[in-house]
Amino acid sequence: MRPHAFFGPLALALCLSLAPVAANAAGKPKQLVMISFDGAGANHLWQRSRDTAKRVNAHFTYFLSCTLVIERKNAKSYQGPHQKPGRSNIGFAQTADEARERLGHIWQAHLEGHDVSSHTCGHFDGKDWTAADWSAEFATFHDVLTNAWKTVGAEAQEPAGWKDFVANDIRGFRAPYFSTSPGMVEAEKKAGMLYDASLVTRGPAMPEEKNGLIRFGLPLIPEGPSSRPIIGMDYNLFVRHSTGIDNPSRSAEFEERAYSAFRAAFDRQYEGDRIPLQLGFHFVEMNGGAYWRAMERLVTEVCGRQDVACVSYSEAARMLKDRAKGGETSGL
Repeated sequence: MRPHAFFGPLALALCLSLAPVAANAAGKPKQLVMISFDGAGANHLWQRSRDTAKRVNAHFTYFLSCTLVIERKNAKSYQGPHQKPGRSNIGFAQTADEARERLGHIWQAHLEGHDVSSHTCGHFDGKDWTAADWSAEFATFHDVLTNAWKTVGAEAQEPAGWKDFVANDIRGFRAPYFSTSPGMVEAEKKAGMLYDASLVTRGPAMPEEKNGLIRFGLPLIPEGPSSRPIIGMDYNLFVRHSTGIDNPSRSAEFEERAYSAFRAAFDRQYEGDRIPLQLGFHFVEMNGGAYWRAMERLVTEVCGRQDVACVSYSEAARMLKDRAKGGETSGL
């Protein structure tokens, strides 16, 4: 896995229709917190994240890489743009049983109110892709998910609403490595996406909306003794803390640093303008699980507050539109 670098211009333009409203007699709007996971692979972390969400009354967003529901022996059934058949930067399911278990988690997460969204299939860098390349990968994602139960020999176990879910409820996208190209947005709109979460912003920022596509960005947040800004994502912390080399002996130290950064970023928005806070993670327990534990501490402390809503991206989009109209939804 490569570092999540910053590609392209910062997304600083604010959409006026989604700007925060001033506090009124009822007080400030709810503080929104959006926790997302890229890749969404390891089944034990599917279970752990779903259990955490139930415990703290949260909804998460899972940006799924579709090769993770393809059994390795069938890897050559997938071919990414400008790639040889069977190549994937994020791997494949090792067995059909592993893929079936993952499909079960995906379906249960959907039923529990989480977003299941696209992270493409092979986790390739799309900075040079055309709109046609992106469209081809989106179409492959759709086809792989549509036929996933049959492909792993479990057609009889396919939930009754599975195909409708794939066709109508996977409406969000995040580009691997935050790496985009001019044709990406065109392809997203063609694929019927509601939102994109591929941007990086200087700090927590309201999303942009243009021609029906809502664009969110993970923020730079202060971190560490010198409060240097860093993208609010576990992999970036992993690289800063241990140069991307796992060092579980310092796991508690790294957890505390990550938690302190997350909590300070939350407090600044909660006590200020209530701009949504977005934090990103992977299904990998880097540095002995430091960043997952830091995330779990944060959501345990804040998601139960009456004036906080820990929501999926699609829920956030609806709530921000309601906020702009002058009415606040109840959230979860």
